[in-house]
Amino acid sequence: MASTAQELSYSGVLDRGLAIIELLSASADGLPLSEISEELRIPRSATHRLLTSLAGHGYVRQEEERGTYVLTSKLQVLAFRHLSASGFVDAVQPVINRLAMETGELVRLAVADDGHLTWVAKAQGARSGLRYDPDMGMEAKLSCSATGYAWLSCMSNEEGLALVEAQGYGARDQFGPQAPQTGAEVLKRVDLARERGYAVAVQTFTDWMSAMAAPLIHPVTGKAIGVVSVAGPVFRLTEARLHEFAPLLIHAVEEIIQLVPGSPFLMNPAMAALSAREGLIS
Repeated sequence: MASTAQELSYSGVLDRGLAIIELLSASADGLPLSEISEELRIPRSATHRLLTSLAGHGYVRQEEERGTYVLTSKLQVLAFRHLSASGFVDAVQPVINRLAMETGELVRLAVADDGHLTWVAKAQGARSGLRYDPDMGMEAKLSCSATGYAWLSCMSNEEGLALVEAQGYGARDQFGPQAPQTGAEVLKRVDLARERGYAVAVQTFTDWMSAMAAPLIHPVTGKAIGVVSVAGPVFRLTEARLHEFAPLLIHAVEEIIQLVPGSPFLMNPAMAALSAREGLIS
């Protein structure tokens, strides 16, 4: 059994680690070790050990160019997992169901996890004819999916292309005839997604499918933590039709954001008021 002195030591380490996480949560660009040490009044050597431990467990990473420390998406993923088990997906499902009925096509919710997008919820709006209805748990292909373009539009081109390159492009015979084969081709679609606020993909993932997607932007951090998409047969879901559905998609995303883990509206009304005053949310 640990001694009282050891227990106090462990408590201090835990308190310091949590203090670092809370401090970094308020800085989207991260903070250098020296500033973290000074702000929390923790010796630099101890701060470095704590950051190294947090990084080893996947909660923090160091940006090579700036040398700053930033939070990873692990806490968000854990929060999604927890709320999924406690009813978060159930809370989101009515919004997804309504959008599926309004569009008559497949609607899916994907969540971001350490450079990957995984679909965790869906609703099928098509009641007859050809339907696209894949299993959940699949990972989105960033180079040739509307879901991928929507997510990439919320990060720098360099960061986005690094993720695409790491995942790979895949041959056109594996995907659609319009599937990009170079970074430049991907960025053209990503740039359009930034301009519109939503992404469109026609015959990129398969030769018979088209889709549109919009990112879920965290109301405080401003980071994309997921994507909502609409997909269906290209003969039915034409590009013109996709643009017609854009307002419905954006409205659904705005509703879902209120249910996102960490949303100031959901977690802390006082924080919501403060964020509104500071212009973090509209």
